[in-house]
Amino acid sequence: MTDLQPPASHFIDGAFTEDAAGDPIDSMFPATGETVARLHAATPAIVEAALASATAGQAAWAAMDGAARGRVLCRAAGLMRDRNRALSLLETYDTGKPLQETLVADAASGADTLDYFGGLAADLTGTTLPLGRDWAYTLREPLGVCVGIGAWNYPTQIACWKAAPALAAGNAMVFKPSEITPLGALQVAAILHEAGLPPGVFNVLQGGGDVGAALVDDPRVAKVSLTGSAETGRRVYSLAAQGMKQATMELGGKSPLIVFDDAGLDDAVAGALLGNMYSAGQICSNGTRVFVQRSVLAPFLDRLKARVEAMIVGDPRDEATQLGPLVSETQMHRVLGFVDRGRTAARLVTGGHRLDRPGFYVAPTVFADVTDDMEIAREEIFGPVMSVLSFETEAEVTARANATPYGLSAGIFTADLTRAHRMAQRLQAGTVWINAYNLTPAGMPFGGVKASGFGRENARAAMESYTRTKSVYVGMGPVDAPY
Repeated sequence: MTDLQPPASHFIDGAFTEDAAGDPIDSMFPATGETVARLHAATPAIVEAALASATAGQAAWAAMDGAARGRVLCRAAGLMRDRNRALSLLETYDTGKPLQETLVADAASGADTLDYFGGLAADLTGTTLPLGRDWAYTLREPLGVCVGIGAWNYPTQIACWKAAPALAAGNAMVFKPSEITPLGALQVAAILHEAGLPPGVFNVLQGGGDVGAALVDDPRVAKVSLTGSAETGRRVYSLAAQGMKQATMELGGKSPLIVFDDAGLDDAVAGALLGNMYSAGQICSNGTRVFVQRSVLAPFLDRLKARVEAMIVGDPRDEATQLGPLVSETQMHRVLGFVDRGRTAARLVTGGHRLDRPGFYVAPTVFADVTDDMEIAREEIFGPVMSVLSFETEAEVTARANATPYGLSAGIFTADLTRAHRMAQRLQAGTVWINAYNLTPAGMPFGGVKASGFGRENARAAMESYTRTKSVYVGMGPVDAPY
């Protein structure tokens, strides 16, 4: 077993920091159930140290030239790429995701994000407004100290998605990873500081909801960015609103993936698999409601079943493995509960059971004959469970796809690009993929509408959300007063 125990639980003011008085947090390898590291939750003293350090560090960081800040982020990106295999293996132990995935989708995409925002850091500009004799201009200023709260499915990537735009704009960030996957963010912090980030500018604290609440509630914090469930988002946003803090909420979804009868069926099946089985289905944007036009439903299901049953399920440390375990025993039982209830209403095509092996494995599962009112078509399951629904017309499927409280993502598979773009405008989603699914490059905004949240990760939209606009009016002549 690789030595996964970090030097300490937290990273504060440029150094690993410990306070063993905090409640213990065990990091468990989901493929075996074995504890691979023990950390401690942040005590009030640790929270205070992190916020004080961030407040002091942010002032010096914001005073730096944007290009200099960008060079730090780009150096960190290079370090992450150099260490991609070690970071990917750490992610596999932390989450249970197959190494085949983590090698390309976690630290690697985090490095892309650091590179992207490193390049933007020197281009944070305002505007000028001619006003006749007078004129005005605007400045984009950093907000100050920001809080990032991560989810357990992509701990390294999410740390970078939140840190990179915040830091590029001149902010400091205190980041709290999920207590289920505590390891990756510590390495991101250490790499950023090795690359030249001043002490305090990116701190990492461990803990549960109480630690997150203490951070969000602190008056020194200007913004919170959360990735999590809609339920968690409501609680965090409510707390942030009490302090009139800015917020980005990247929450859950129950996204539609729509397959028309003119689509390339092999591509559509591949898209459905990427949108349901990648990371064992533990992705917020997954297209878990797969709507298939009735005339191609039978061949679609035949091809889907064959490909699902050929998937390689195994030890996530083996690069041949395509499906690993769920992140925890709790999550496994939650998913199995949905599956057990689903089989009483829908037709089970394949899967539907826990695998007989150590760890938290659920067989890749497909249900057909699913209707809109079924629980498996309404609730976010967050596991390798696909619901296939049929439809007849474009108008019908558009209405049904939108009939959900969520609005994170959507997918369309069709050879008719006029229809594809027409539907992309009508679907209530923050991201729509056409003949693709779950691709999230750093230069494309990502986020939801409705109960899936607001604000955007990535792209210029993310960096601008970590700034405030100051307007400056310049009088160029005598003041004309009526008294």
